[in-house]
Amino acid sequence: MRAAAVEDAARTAPRLLVTERLWLREALPEEARQIAAGDDAGLRWVGDSPSEETQVAARMTARAADAGVHRPGWGMYLLVRSADARVVGAMGFHGPPSDGSVEIGFDLAAPARGQGHATEALRELARWALEQPEVDTVIATTTEDNTPSQRVMERAGFQLLPRRDAEGLLVHRLTR
Repeated sequence: MRAAAVEDAARTAPRLLVTERLWLREALPEEARQIAAGDDAGLRWVGDSPSEETQVAARMTARAADAGVHRPGWGMYLLVRSADARVVGAMGFHGPPSDGSVEIGFDLAAPARGQGHATEALRELARWALEQPEVDTVIATTTEDNTPSQRVMERAGFQLLPRRDAEGLLVHRLTR
């Protein structure tokens, strides 16, 4: 019993950011490994399971942890609808900040789209990132044909830059 209590106390608690309708709960590396494998990680998902895009993001977090370079706070967050505790999608960073900048990406389950969840979550996670001393810029990219994601970024206060990234994606930026 005592060993279990010590182990539990040593476990890192996930970061939790709260908005009006959502809990942005950081996925711990073990959860990310489960989600990357297509497992529900003991969570209730809109659509019954994590999407392929969310599994890809979970793999990024799991790989960073496996390589010993995962930094708490700079991985994937689960977007949990507070009304029913269902995961509606995921949002997170492509890695820790570098040269004052951090990149963010997001994915919502199809049944949860068009309800403002992505905008609400993006505002909150970008706000949190810009409060960190090592960040002055948050970047998000999208394809030219992904108009819904572009609108989410615009509503969250991001500005479209006149240049594209190395992969030809549109680049949106939010600064302090």
